Amino acid sequence: MAARPRIKDVAEYAGVSPKTVSNVINDYEHVSERTRTAVREAIDALGYRVNIAGRQLRQGRTGMITLAVPELDVAYFSELAKHVMAEADRLGRTVLLHQTGGERARELAALHGFDTQFSDGVILSPLSLLPRDLATRDRRLPVVLLGERPAEGDTDHVGIDNVRAARDATAHLLARGRRRIAVIGGAVRGRQGTDRLRTDGHRQALRDAAVPFDPDLVVPVRAFHWRDGAQAATELIRRESPPDALLCLNDHMALGALRALHEAGRSVPGDLDVVGFDDIEAARFSVPSLTTVAPDKPRIARAAVDLLVHRIDTPDEPGPGRDEVIGHRVIVRESSGG
Repeated sequence: MAARPRIKDVAEYAGVSPKTVSNVINDYEHVSERTRTAVREAIDALGYRVNIAGRQLRQGRTGMITLAVPELDVAYFSELAKHVMAEADRLGRTVLLHQTGGERARELAALHGFDTQFSDGVILSPLSLLPRDLATRDRRLPVVLLGERPAEGDTDHVGIDNVRAARDATAHLLARGRRRIAVIGGAVRGRQGTDRLRTDGHRQALRDAAVPFDPDLVVPVRAFHWRDGAQAATELIRRESPPDALLCLNDHMALGALRALHEAGRSVPGDLDVVGFDDIEAARFSVPSLTTVAPDKPRIARAAVDLLVHRIDTPDEPGPGRDEVIGHRVIVRESSGG
């Protein structure tokens, strides 16, 4: 097997010094266009590839970033991880995946970089972090938060407008004439987490349509899993005054609810409409196909990776935390008359 070409080989081929080759690779300004062209032609001819890992190690970096999410078997997070990996690869980084289980101790460990030096920065989707936790982190480790920000501060954050997203989903159901809309996974009280924010958006849409809010139609769940949606839907349709629509705060619960409604002999969208959140791939293939709120996952991933890599590459550029709000849309499918 032929040895990998080195900078020295490129320099000899182009008739320049190794330092000039390095200047071209790093896109330094003070290189003539003629020399730049000769070096690039030599790189192409020899098949030379920049040793990104070696360069990063010389800069005191590992070239690796951490993505910490609650559960990889929840499709939203596995699909998001795929996009984060693609964006990191675009920038010559490798992603280390960590599953926190939504446990505060594990989220704190991720926030602090696991007390090791194997990662240059962390993208973290927290469920249990407290507002005071962000104040304890080492500012030398860049961190970008996904989902809901536990507290205001100097930590970068990327997410969608959950209040507006739930308001849009509820408005869609109201436009179809639904009035008793249950929120599976919702929360009327508590911290401003995703469940509370989406419930608030639901309430706003009801208020805008002059439809009374019934707190008994907000059904908290243990977890946002298939079985939790199925159990909540089963309980709701057994009530004396059942709902005529279900707003499920993720697609896993919505798909579980669809199964429970099918087994109970309820038609969707005849007896009830069902709407989910996240637009996971399974939502397109369920029967009926699932109406859902679709966050722009590729844009979320790109924004998070770009923010993190910028912080890694400019450690001497402090500043307030940046907040990137990414768009969403309601994709109407068969489960609500699409």
